[in-house]
Amino acid sequence: MSLALRPAADSDARSIAEIHVAGWQAGYRDLIDNAYLNALSVDARYEVWRRILAGGAGRVLLAEEGPCAQGFIAFGPANDRGLPGLTGEIYALYVDPRMWGRGTGGRLLGEASAELARAGRRSAVLWVFEANVRARLFYERYGWKADGGRRVERENFSLAEVRYQTQLN
Repeated sequence: MSLALRPAADSDARSIAEIHVAGWQAGYRDLIDNAYLNALSVDARYEVWRRILAGGAGRVLLAEEGPCAQGFIAFGPANDRGLPGLTGEIYALYVDPRMWGRGTGGRLLGEASAELARAGRRSAVLWVFEANVRARLFYERYGWKADGGRRVERENFSLAEVRYQTQLN
């Protein structure tokens, strides 16, 4: 079977929540307290994604192979103040950890970038945990560069994030 990308529907909220939680638990294991990661709830994330998908803010693409969801990406206009008005943002990109290394993330990132460009966005940004070397190398492989933006994420933990940016064609 081949990987297919499609707009996420309301009925995909559970699959997206499962991938999101699994991605946090695998990807941030050495960055965030294990007790916090182990306590993440698919049910709680499902409610968040159900609201996001029903609200229509931004776009969410789902990657599937046959009937199995492999990953997702959420994107839209940039939320950062001070950026040019034609800047897009990748809000979230997660792939089922069992599927890492198979090109799913790259396909999702490429399609979201293309959609942002078709919507008239000239550049795009995203935020990544500074200590998440795996993710930073992934984005750099696709031409994204740290642009000096920095903030601290606070959700029962404190972790520095850096902003990456790319120009869209």
